[in-house]
Amino acid sequence: QVQLQESGPGLVKPSQTLSLTCTVSGDSITTNGGFWSWIRQPPGKGLEWIGYIAYSGSTYYSPSLKSRTSISRDTSQNQFTLQLSSVTPEDTAVYYCYADLRVAGRYWGQGTQVTVSS
Repeated sequence: QVQLQESGPGLVKPSQTLSLTCTVSGDSITTNGGFWSWIRQPPGKGLEWIGYIAYSGSTYYSPSLKSRTSISRDTSQNQFTLQLSSVTPEDTAVYYCYADLRVAGRYWGQGTQVTVSS
C-alpha cells in the first residue's frame, strides 16, 4: 500500500516561498511509470492541479502557476518537494500530494492546510 504524507509550515507570509515535502512509503518515486503531483484546494473552490515530477525526474507545471512553481525530489529520502514563490493570500489552500501509478493505482496524501498571511 502506497502512503503519502505532506509536511511543511502551515503559515507563510506574503511574498515568501511556500515549501512543502511529500514523503512516500510503499513504492519508490523512481518506479517506472509513476507521476507524483501536487494539487491544492482553496477555501470554497475546487481542486487545482499544480504540477508533477515523473519517475524519470522530468517535471510539468500548470501554465497558470508555472512561473512561480518548482517541483524537485530527493530519491535517497523517497520524497518530492513543492516550492511556490511570491505567495499571496490567494495561495491559501489545502495542499495535497498525489500519486498516479497507472495500473498500480492512485493515491492521495491527507492534505495540509497552508495559510498565507502577515
